Amino acid sequence: MTRIIAVVLAVILGANALFQLAAPLAWYDAVPGVPSTGAFNPHFVRDIGAAYLVTAMGLAWFAWRPVQGWPALVAGAAFLILHSAIHLFDASCSASPLADLIRDFPGVFLPTLAAAGIAIVHKPEEI
Repeated sequence: MTRIIAVVLAVILGANALFQLAAPLAWYDAVPGVPSTGAFNPHFVRDIGAAYLVTAMGLAWFAWRPVQGWPALVAGAAFLILHSAIHLFDASCSASPLADLIRDFPGVFLPTLAAAGIAIVHKPEEI
């Protein structure tokens, strides 16, 4: 079941990454809360898209070959954890922290919890 979850996450995060890389302005305008983080910067959006693409590939590798792909999954989960920490900090400084956390839960925190959970539960014996 966790391999299926990893595939679903890889597809969703990979689609998001490709959207960021191919159409950064459309992505910036489409994602709730993003415009409130600052002025549009296509280079920055594509940089983050690249990080999401690497994360998606790590999840896919884990789903295909769990033992060999586990380190890539951990690296991707580390990005997601750090990204979530930034969102948590920003929410704590905002005028509406609970609303920000609720808004960000499905797209930021839920994928992080899933990827980190899979990495923790499925650590290979040899490592």
